[in-house]
Amino acid sequence: MKKITILDGGMGRELKRIGAPFSQPLWSAQALIESPEHVRIAHQNFVDAGADIITVNSYACVPFHLGADRYQAEGAKLARDAAVIAQSVAKQAGESHGQRIRVAGSIPPAFGSYRPDLFEAEAAKAITSALFDAQKPYVDLWIAETIASLEEFEVIHSVLSQTRQDCYYAFTLADDVSEIAQLRSGQSVKHAAERVCAAGGQGIFFNCSTPEVMAQAIQDAKAVIDACGAELELGVFANNFTPIKSDHQANDTLQSMRELTPEDYLSFAKQWYALGATVIGGCCGIHPAHIEALETWRNVVEKS
Repeated sequence: MKKITILDGGMGRELKRIGAPFSQPLWSAQALIESPEHVRIAHQNFVDAGADIITVNSYACVPFHLGADRYQAEGAKLARDAAVIAQSVAKQAGESHGQRIRVAGSIPPAFGSYRPDLFEAEAAKAITSALFDAQKPYVDLWIAETIASLEEFEVIHSVLSQTRQDCYYAFTLADDVSEIAQLRSGQSVKHAAERVCAAGGQGIFFNCSTPEVMAQAIQDAKAVIDACGAELELGVFANNFTPIKSDHQANDTLQSMRELTPEDYLSFAKQWYALGATVIGGCCGIHPAHIEALETWRNVVEKS
């Protein structure tokens, strides 16, 4: 029996759900700026649901969401504030309930989600380094989220290679079901897994894509991991969005939601686990109720 680690769900939509200030283009950074207590509540909701790892709410602390001027003035401070909040929630869980909650530092796309065509390596490295420096005193591990291309991975890895903490690389996939899993850049998951193996990462994850495309990605990555003899963890945190098109403009409108119930999401999670994924959580639109369903299922699996 493989041990299951449960991640939290999507912070942005959870903040919106609980009534935090939330609008484009600030996204999840708006609560950090105007109502940080809502960020604390959102983290706590995922802890109460059964998450083992909570992710720092720094995803929108980039110029793409904050704007260039605000990013220069406040970006690093907001990322640090977000890390402090997550650390305090994790610490309180340990002190009050004996729960060991780990905090994952978040490295987001520097130029917006799902748009590998907007990537600029030099500027991305500066943004990634700033977010890394802001969060590193407060986190236990790192998750680079929503990586859309191998070029993005290389820049992020060049920054995360500075730490001895565990680093996990989460790639976002094209939302078209096919026999070969692809990143949003069109590059293959197999090539991404080869890069992560060579870089010495602790795991390869897939996130912020529809649940239907995750199974093929797991299989393609596992074949590479088995071939290279690495001990990488496989993980999935899918979204609750309708499929995202290649020309998606993340700051123009809120992405349309679908209606995946906790039971629906759990059915996918069981498939991912059977294929080899041992770290499972949720991305945009996956709420504490979905995470609670995962935790209930995990308890059954571990007792069997």
